[in-house]
Amino acid sequence: MTKVLHTESAPAAIGPYVQGVDLGGMVMTSGQIPVNPATGEVSEDIAEQARQSLENVKAVVESSGLSVTDIVKMTVFVKDLNDFGTVNEVYGKFFDEHKVANYPARSCVEVARLPKDVGIEIEAIAVRK
Repeated sequence: MTKVLHTESAPAAIGPYVQGVDLGGMVMTSGQIPVNPATGEVSEDIAEQARQSLENVKAVVESSGLSVTDIVKMTVFVKDLNDFGTVNEVYGKFFDEHKVANYPARSCVEVARLPKDVGIEIEAIAVRK
């Protein structure tokens, strides 16, 4: 049975989709852009955008009862691959802060454009162990 995930701690969907789904053994988030759910604002700084997108992913995953340590796969979409180093630094610190034993598998893809013209979008898959 699929359970739709929703949390006020992540931005609301801006289209006909949900923040995430809980399939029982697996949780899949929709792509999370760096909108601050409390203010609706987006920083111009790519490091802050990366951090906010990761926090939004975390909020959706946690709404299922799982945590960052349960994330097994992430896909990162960036508007400019020149931001790869900055994104990697923020990404590594985020997972280190959550004491993740092994980083999740990941893909990083440069795209032409993202919703609201942000610089990054991140989606995740987490597994219930």
